[in-house]
Amino acid sequence: MEYLVDMVTTVPAGTTDDEIAGMRRREAARAAELAAQGSLLRLWRPPLAPGEWRTWGLFSADDADQLETTLASMPLRAWRHDTVTPLSPHPNDPGRPL
Repeated sequence: MEYLVDMVTTVPAGTTDDEIAGMRRREAARAAELAAQGSLLRLWRPPLAPGEWRTWGLFSADDADQLETTLASMPLRAWRHDTVTPLSPHPNDPGRPL
């Protein structure tokens, strides 16, 4: 099953630039691992307000519990709020195999 996840990150006040850079490096490494495993399919950057950290991700998981385990494994989850939308195939999807 596929899930669209709206990920909004709020950096805690007082976090240093070095801490932020380290968190971003760990997040990038974990995202690469999840992509290699087939769990993370795509990432998009929606229009952002000044200072906003937001990403839309397309994830694949067997069920909501597996998705939650995947999302919880991402370092930025400590600073992030996720809104999950389960997706189902559309009969007119032009990318759908016949």
